[in-house]
Amino acid sequence: MIRYLAQRLALAVVVLAGLLVMAFVMVQILPGDPARAAAGRNATAEQVEAARVALGLDEPVIQQFWRFIGRVFQGDLGTSVFTHQPVLQDIAAVLPSSLELVAAAMIINIVVAVPLGVFAAYRRGRAADVAARLLALLGAALPVFWLGLLLQLFFAGTLKWLPLYGQIGFGMDVPTITGATTIDALLSGDPAAFGSSLVYLILPAITLSASFIAVIARTVRSSMITALDSDYVALARATGASEFRVVVRHGLRNALIPMSTILGMQLGWMLGTTVLVESTFNRTGIGAYMVTAVLQTDIYPVIGSIIVIGIVFIVTNFVVDLLQLWINPRLRDSAWVRRRPAAGIPVAAQAGLTPAGSVGGVR
Repeated sequence: MIRYLAQRLALAVVVLAGLLVMAFVMVQILPGDPARAAAGRNATAEQVEAARVALGLDEPVIQQFWRFIGRVFQGDLGTSVFTHQPVLQDIAAVLPSSLELVAAAMIINIVVAVPLGVFAAYRRGRAADVAARLLALLGAALPVFWLGLLLQLFFAGTLKWLPLYGQIGFGMDVPTITGATTIDALLSGDPAAFGSSLVYLILPAITLSASFIAVIARTVRSSMITALDSDYVALARATGASEFRVVVRHGLRNALIPMSTILGMQLGWMLGTTVLVESTFNRTGIGAYMVTAVLQTDIYPVIGSIIVIGIVFIVTNFVVDLLQLWINPRLRDSAWVRRRPAAGIPVAAQAGLTPAGSVGGVR
C-alpha cells in the first residue's frame, strides 16, 4: 500500500514539474512583452528597460527559469497589470466562485449520468438503451457556449423561468466570506439570497455538465454490463437475490471504481471549461478572470490561472487514487500481498481473486 501511494505521489510530482516547464515556455513564446505590460502602455523606452531588469527578463533563459520556479514555490505568480494586485491574491478571490459552479455541475453530472448509465446497461440492446446513449451523446456534441446561448434563449428569454445571466438577484448584497455566493448567503443567514444564488446557478451548471454526462454514462454502462454478465452475478440470481440487489450491489458497485477515476479528471476539465461558461453567463470566476487577462494582454494572470487549475487537477487525481484504494478491496489486498506474500499460497488466492479477476464468493 505504501509503495502504491509513493508511486502515485511521485507521478504527481512529475506532472507538476511538467506543468511548470510548460507554463514557463508559454511565458517565453506568447506574443507581447511582459516588461512593456508591466511598465504601462505609455511608458518610455527607459521605463520599459527598467521593468525588464526588475522582472529579471534581461537574464539568460536558464536563470529566468529557476527564478520562475522559485517564485512559484514562494506563492508569487506575478502581478496583474489591470488589477495591480498579486495574481495569487486575485485568483484566491475568484476561484471559490468557479469551484461553486464546478461542484453544482458535478452534482448534476452524477445525478443524471449514473441513472442513465444504469438504465442503459439494464436495457441494453433495446430502444431505451439506444435513446439513452443518443441523449447523452447529444449533450457532449453541442459546443458549450452554444448550448449556454440556447438555454438562455429558451428558459430565460422565451419561458422566463430562470435569469438570463449574473450571480445573484438585483439589489441583494451578500458579504464576501468564502467567495462562493451560495455558501456566503448561508453563512450570513440570508435564505432569500441563498435561493436567488441557487436559481442563478442552474443554467450555468447545466451548461457546464452537459458535455461530461456522456462520458460517465458510457463508463457506468460498460462497467455494469461487464459485471452483470459475470459468473458471480449469475450465482447471485440463482440463489434468489432480488434484481435490485443484483443491479445495485454487484453492478453499480463495480462501476464506482472506473467512474471515480473519470470524475477526478473531469473536475480539472470542468474548471478549465468555466472560461466559456462564465463568459456566457457573466459570472465571476477564474475563467472570466483569464478572459479579461487575455483581452488586456496580461500574461501573468493567464499563466498563474493555468498553474492553479493544473495544481487542482493534480491534487484531485491524487485524492481519487486514495479513494480507489479505499473503495477497491482488491487493490488494497494486492498491494499488501506484493509486499508480504505468504509462503506456498498463490498471490491471486491471497488477494481474494478468482482466475478471472473477480471477487470470490457472493455476499
